Amino acid sequence: MKAVSCERGTLSVVDLPSPAPSRGQLVLEVRRCGICGSDLHAKDHADELTDVMDEVGYPDFMRQDTPVVLGHEFVGEVAERGPGAPKEFRAGAPVVSFPMVRAAGGVHMTGLSPLAPGAYAEHVLAEASMSFVVPNGLDLDIAALTEPMAVALHAVRRSQIGKRDVAIVIGCGPVGLAVICHLRSLGVQTIVASDFSATRREMASRCGADVVVDPAVDSPYTAAGESRTITEAQQLFELAVGSMEKLRRVPGWSHLYRIADKVGAASPKRPVVFECVGVPGIIDGIVRAAPVQSRVVVVGVCMGTDHFRPAVANGKDIDLRFVFGYTPLEFRDTLHLLADGKVDASALATGTVGLGGVARAFEVLGTAEAHAKILIDPQSDAVSP
Repeated sequence: MKAVSCERGTLSVVDLPSPAPSRGQLVLEVRRCGICGSDLHAKDHADELTDVMDEVGYPDFMRQDTPVVLGHEFVGEVAERGPGAPKEFRAGAPVVSFPMVRAAGGVHMTGLSPLAPGAYAEHVLAEASMSFVVPNGLDLDIAALTEPMAVALHAVRRSQIGKRDVAIVIGCGPVGLAVICHLRSLGVQTIVASDFSATRREMASRCGADVVVDPAVDSPYTAAGESRTITEAQQLFELAVGSMEKLRRVPGWSHLYRIADKVGAASPKRPVVFECVGVPGIIDGIVRAAPVQSRVVVVGVCMGTDHFRPAVANGKDIDLRFVFGYTPLEFRDTLHLLADGKVDASALATGTVGLGGVARAFEVLGTAEAHAKILIDPQSDAVSP
């Protein structure tokens, strides 16, 4: 089969043996595969990621000097079914798969380990237990977005955001756009999107952002017009003393305070901030600028060492949450949200290339802002998105 191999930062179309399914596995004929931001970074900086993955207990991550077939955001049609694989996976059925596969005595990350070749190829191996037939005739371009949209769903669920909360999305690349799509689907009433790129701000509006902000001009933290937010300690002190001056005039004031606290009326209004950039300095910038008691959900993956001042986060009572990946149920739920039309992710798919155009697609994604998600179609001859 034809595949795109990555080695020492070079992407090359090569001939490789087609995979054979073991028990409970499927071989899929790849129809679409998304190019992920982690793929872009891994191409040139795999060894940095290897050190990180060693720290979290996965020693078989890709390395610069070892060929690997990237690609973990894919949809394919069943080409072969291994022993024990359920009959629902009939030949030709369109399928998306959680990108993990049994190989070499363990479970490995599809497309991010030389032990589990990914879907920058004509065929890819998948576990039937982690695969889902695409329902409702969902367009394959959208089905291929299941994996990145699952990342966003996990982040939104972990944020515990409510419909009346203000959501502030910092960074409108594919991750930020996917988060906006889910926030809109949930019915969050106010979604603020912030990005330096005019093109990405336009995409954010298409995905459902109510307010779009150029952070070089305006602050995303004031753009929503929320009057109850507090950004300075002096404001918080005044709220505390001023509120108590009024409450202490009321008999049984502590009971009234408890009721107000229970319904969220005793604290300043706080937004839920989604950090979707993943470069050094962003977390510190958010902690410094966000209102008191903001909940910050770190979705962007910063590959290098970063620094922020915990005392500032302490002083502002910031709730800082780091998220990664998704559960198998969230992956399945994402597929059905897309297929049922409850989440509209159509704005994310902005270009397609064949295997021969992957190297060019990496160049475009690394230097331009016109694209969100470029998809690979192994049957296409396109060499530029």
